Amino acid sequence: MLTIAHVGRRFPTGTEALRDASLRLETGDFVALLGPSGCGKSTLLRLIAGLDRPDSGALIWDAGQPPDPGDTGYVFQDATLLPWATAAENVFLPLRLRGLSRDQAQPAIAEALARVGLTGFENARPRQLSGGMRMRVSIARGLVTKPRLLLMDEPFAALDEFTRHRLQADLVAMQADLGCTVVFVTHSIYEAAFLARRIVLMTPRPGRIAREMTSPLTHGQDTRLDPAYATLVAAISQAMEAALQ
Repeated sequence: MLTIAHVGRRFPTGTEALRDASLRLETGDFVALLGPSGCGKSTLLRLIAGLDRPDSGALIWDAGQPPDPGDTGYVFQDATLLPWATAAENVFLPLRLRGLSRDQAQPAIAEALARVGLTGFENARPRQLSGGMRMRVSIARGLVTKPRLLLMDEPFAALDEFTRHRLQADLVAMQADLGCTVVFVTHSIYEAAFLARRIVLMTPRPGRIAREMTSPLTHGQDTRLDPAYATLVAAISQAMEAALQ
Protein backbone atom coordinates (compact mmCIF):
# COMPACT_ATOMS: atom_id res chain seq x y z
CA MET A 1 0.00 0.00 0.00
CA LEU A 2 2.64 2.54 1.04
CA THR A 3 6.40 2.95 1.23
CA ILE A 4 7.68 5.52 3.73
CA ALA A 5 11.18 6.31 2.50
CA HIS A 6 13.76 8.10 4.70
CA VAL A 7 11.23 10.58 6.06
CA GLY A 8 12.25 13.47 8.29
CA ARG A 9 10.17 16.15 9.99
CA ARG A 10 11.36 19.21 11.90
CA PHE A 11 8.83 21.62 13.37
CA PRO A 12 9.15 25.43 13.08
CA THR A 13 10.13 25.51 16.77
CA GLY A 14 13.29 23.61 15.82
CA THR A 15 12.18 20.29 17.33
CA GLU A 16 13.23 17.37 15.15
CA ALA A 17 10.40 14.86 15.44
CA LEU A 18 11.49 12.30 12.84
CA ARG A 19 14.79 11.44 11.20
CA ASP A 20 15.34 9.03 8.31
CA ALA A 21 12.26 6.92 9.12
CA SER A 22 11.49 4.15 6.62
CA LEU A 23 8.59 1.70 6.72
CA ARG A 24 6.53 -0.42 4.34
CA LEU A 25 2.76 -0.85 4.81
CA GLU A 26 1.06 -3.79 3.13
CA THR A 27 -2.64 -4.00 2.34
CA GLY A 28 -4.50 -5.67 5.21
CA ASP A 29 -1.69 -5.06 7.72
CA PHE A 30 -2.27 -4.34 11.39
CA VAL A 31 0.81 -2.35 12.38
CA ALA A 32 1.53 -0.94 15.83
CA LEU A 33 3.86 2.05 16.11
CA LEU A 34 5.38 1.55 19.55
CA GLY A 35 7.66 3.86 21.46
CA PRO A 36 7.95 6.32 24.35
CA SER A 37 6.00 9.56 24.46
CA GLY A 38 7.43 12.20 22.16
CA CYS A 39 9.20 9.79 19.81
CA GLY A 40 7.33 10.92 16.69
CA LYS A 41 4.65 8.21 16.49
CA SER A 42 1.78 10.67 16.12
CA THR A 43 3.81 12.79 13.71
CA LEU A 44 4.35 9.77 11.48
CA LEU A 45 0.63 8.98 11.65
CA ARG A 46 -0.22 12.54 10.60
CA LEU A 47 2.14 12.25 7.64
CA ILE A 48 0.44 9.04 6.53
CA ALA A 49 -2.95 10.75 6.88
CA GLY A 50 -1.81 13.70 4.78
CA LEU A 51 -2.39 16.12 7.67
CA ASP A 52 1.28 17.13 7.56
CA ARG A 53 4.18 16.91 5.11
CA PRO A 54 7.73 15.66 5.59
CA ASP A 55 10.72 17.96 5.29
CA SER A 56 12.77 15.19 3.72
CA GLY A 57 12.13 11.78 2.22
CA ALA A 58 8.89 10.72 0.62
CA LEU A 59 5.66 8.78 1.06
CA ILE A 60 5.19 6.62 -2.03
CA TRP A 61 1.73 5.15 -2.52
CA ASP A 62 1.48 2.04 -4.66
CA ALA A 63 -1.60 3.50 -6.36
CA GLY A 64 0.42 6.58 -7.30
CA GLN A 65 -1.51 8.85 -4.95
CA PRO A 66 -2.92 8.75 -1.41
CA PRO A 67 -6.33 7.17 -0.81
CA ASP A 68 -9.32 9.45 -1.17
CA PRO A 69 -10.29 11.07 2.18
CA GLY A 70 -13.27 8.73 2.36
CA ASP A 71 -10.93 5.75 2.14
CA THR A 72 -9.02 6.83 5.26
CA GLY A 73 -10.46 6.76 8.79
CA TYR A 74 -8.75 8.59 11.66
CA VAL A 75 -9.43 7.96 15.34
CA PHE A 76 -7.83 10.38 17.78
CA GLN A 77 -6.67 9.83 21.35
CA ASP A 78 -9.70 11.78 22.56
CA ALA A 79 -13.12 10.90 21.19
CA THR A 80 -13.42 14.46 19.72
CA LEU A 81 -17.18 14.22 19.36
CA LEU A 82 -19.44 17.17 18.66
CA PRO A 83 -20.96 17.70 22.15
CA TRP A 84 -24.29 19.03 20.86
CA ALA A 85 -24.78 16.18 18.38
CA THR A 86 -26.19 12.70 18.95
CA ALA A 87 -24.13 9.56 18.43
CA ALA A 88 -25.76 9.04 15.04
CA GLU A 89 -25.10 12.65 14.02
CA ASN A 90 -21.43 12.33 15.01
CA VAL A 91 -21.09 9.15 12.95
CA PHE A 92 -22.89 10.83 10.05
CA LEU A 93 -20.28 13.61 9.80
CA PRO A 94 -17.83 11.94 7.32
CA LEU A 95 -20.73 10.96 5.06
CA ARG A 96 -22.22 14.43 5.24
CA LEU A 97 -18.87 15.84 4.14
CA ARG A 98 -19.06 13.50 1.14
CA GLY A 99 -22.40 15.00 0.17
CA LEU A 100 -24.77 12.27 1.35
CA SER A 101 -28.12 13.12 2.87
CA ARG A 102 -29.09 11.74 6.25
CA ASP A 103 -31.58 9.38 4.60
CA GLN A 104 -28.92 8.10 2.20
CA ALA A 105 -26.43 7.64 5.04
CA GLN A 106 -28.80 6.02 7.53
CA PRO A 107 -28.01 2.36 6.64
CA ALA A 108 -24.27 2.99 6.94
CA ILE A 109 -24.72 4.86 10.25
CA ALA A 110 -26.80 2.04 11.71
CA GLU A 111 -24.27 -0.56 10.54
CA ALA A 112 -21.31 1.35 12.00
CA LEU A 113 -23.01 1.80 15.39
CA ALA A 114 -24.05 -1.85 15.45
CA ARG A 115 -20.47 -2.87 14.67
CA VAL A 116 -19.26 -1.15 17.85
CA GLY A 117 -22.17 -2.40 19.97
CA LEU A 118 -24.12 0.86 20.23
CA THR A 119 -27.44 -0.06 18.66
CA GLY A 120 -30.08 1.69 20.75
CA PHE A 121 -27.82 4.65 21.60
CA GLU A 122 -28.26 6.49 18.31
CA ASN A 123 -29.91 9.51 19.95
CA ALA A 124 -27.63 9.74 22.98
CA ARG A 125 -25.37 12.78 23.26
CA PRO A 126 -21.74 12.50 24.40
CA ARG A 127 -22.50 13.71 27.93
CA GLN A 128 -24.91 10.79 28.31
CA LEU A 129 -22.27 8.21 27.38
CA SER A 130 -19.37 6.70 29.31
CA GLY A 131 -15.79 7.25 28.18
CA GLY A 132 -15.69 3.84 26.56
CA MET A 133 -18.97 4.44 24.74
CA ARG A 134 -17.77 7.82 23.47
CA MET A 135 -14.68 6.12 22.06
CA ARG A 136 -16.91 3.53 20.40
CA VAL A 137 -18.79 6.36 18.68
CA SER A 138 -15.44 7.78 17.53
CA ILE A 139 -14.44 4.38 16.12
CA ALA A 140 -17.82 4.05 14.40
CA ARG A 141 -17.26 7.46 12.81
CA GLY A 142 -13.86 6.27 11.58
CA LEU A 143 -15.39 3.09 10.14
CA VAL A 144 -18.60 4.48 8.63
CA THR A 145 -17.03 5.04 5.19
CA LYS A 146 -15.55 1.50 5.27
CA PRO A 147 -12.05 2.90 4.80
CA ARG A 148 -9.17 1.01 3.23
CA LEU A 149 -6.85 2.60 5.80
CA LEU A 150 -7.65 3.18 9.48
CA LEU A 151 -5.26 5.35 11.51
CA MET A 152 -5.58 5.28 15.31
CA ASP A 153 -3.65 7.55 17.67
CA GLU A 154 -3.61 5.97 21.17
CA PRO A 155 -7.42 5.77 21.22
CA PHE A 156 -7.63 3.61 24.36
CA ALA A 157 -4.98 5.34 26.46
CA ALA A 158 -7.41 7.15 28.78
CA LEU A 159 -9.74 4.19 29.37
CA ASP A 160 -9.87 1.81 32.31
CA GLU A 161 -8.27 -1.61 31.90
CA PHE A 162 -11.54 -3.52 31.52
CA THR A 163 -12.89 -1.21 28.81
CA ARG A 164 -9.54 -1.14 27.05
CA HIS A 165 -9.36 -4.95 26.86
CA ARG A 166 -12.90 -5.15 25.48
CA LEU A 167 -12.28 -2.51 22.81
CA GLN A 168 -8.97 -4.09 21.84
CA ALA A 169 -10.68 -7.44 21.24
CA ASP A 170 -13.49 -5.73 19.31
CA LEU A 171 -10.97 -3.88 17.15
CA VAL A 172 -9.14 -7.10 16.22
CA ALA A 173 -12.46 -8.67 15.18
CA MET A 174 -13.57 -5.60 13.20
CA GLN A 175 -10.26 -5.40 11.32
CA ALA A 176 -10.47 -9.07 10.39
CA ASP A 177 -14.04 -8.57 9.18
CA LEU A 178 -13.40 -5.40 7.16
CA GLY A 179 -9.96 -6.30 5.85
CA CYS A 180 -8.72 -2.73 6.17
CA THR A 181 -5.14 -1.73 6.89
CA VAL A 182 -4.68 -0.42 10.44
CA VAL A 183 -1.84 1.69 11.80
CA PHE A 184 -2.17 1.95 15.58
CA VAL A 185 -0.04 4.30 17.72
CA THR A 186 0.62 3.15 21.29
CA HIS A 187 3.19 3.34 24.07
CA SER A 188 1.91 0.12 25.64
CA ILE A 189 3.94 -3.02 24.92
CA TYR A 190 1.03 -5.19 26.08
CA GLU A 191 -1.39 -3.45 23.73
CA ALA A 192 0.95 -3.69 20.75
CA ALA A 193 1.56 -7.40 21.39
CA PHE A 194 -2.17 -8.15 21.60
CA LEU A 195 -3.34 -6.11 18.63
CA ALA A 196 -0.74 -6.06 15.92
CA ARG A 197 0.67 -8.48 13.43
CA ARG A 198 3.69 -6.22 13.01
CA ILE A 199 5.22 -4.17 15.83
CA VAL A 200 7.40 -1.25 14.76
CA LEU A 201 9.70 0.05 17.51
CA MET A 202 10.67 3.71 17.41
CA THR A 203 13.58 5.41 19.14
CA PRO A 204 13.30 8.48 21.37
CA ARG A 205 13.23 11.82 19.55
CA PRO A 206 14.23 12.28 16.84
CA GLY A 207 12.13 9.25 16.00
CA ARG A 208 13.66 6.55 13.85
CA ILE A 209 12.57 2.99 13.12
CA ALA A 210 14.72 0.92 15.46
CA ARG A 211 13.30 -2.51 14.72
CA GLU A 212 10.31 -4.33 13.30
CA MET A 213 8.91 -7.50 14.85
CA THR A 214 6.32 -9.93 13.51
CA SER A 215 3.79 -11.43 15.89
CA PRO A 216 3.62 -15.26 16.01
CA LEU A 217 0.17 -15.14 17.63
CA THR A 218 -3.06 -16.33 16.05
CA HIS A 219 -5.47 -13.41 16.28
CA GLY A 220 -9.19 -13.87 16.71
CA GLN A 221 -8.91 -15.52 20.12
CA ASP A 222 -7.91 -14.35 23.60
CA THR A 223 -4.19 -14.44 22.98
CA ARG A 224 -3.50 -12.95 26.43
CA LEU A 225 -3.94 -16.50 27.77
CA ASP A 226 -1.46 -17.92 25.27
CA PRO A 227 2.07 -18.49 26.68
CA ALA A 228 3.36 -17.16 23.35
CA TYR A 229 1.83 -13.78 24.25
CA ALA A 230 3.99 -13.52 27.39
CA THR A 231 7.01 -14.55 25.33
CA LEU A 232 6.26 -11.87 22.74
CA VAL A 233 5.80 -9.19 25.43
CA ALA A 234 9.19 -10.13 26.89
CA ALA A 235 10.84 -10.02 23.45
CA ILE A 236 9.37 -6.61 22.69
CA SER A 237 10.43 -5.32 26.11
CA GLN A 238 14.01 -6.44 25.50
CA ALA A 239 14.06 -4.93 22.01
CA MET A 240 12.55 -1.67 23.31
CA GLU A 241 15.16 -1.45 26.07
CA ALA A 242 17.89 -1.83 23.46
CA ALA A 243 16.30 0.84 21.28
CA LEU A 244 16.19 3.30 24.19
CA GLN A 245 19.90 3.03 24.86
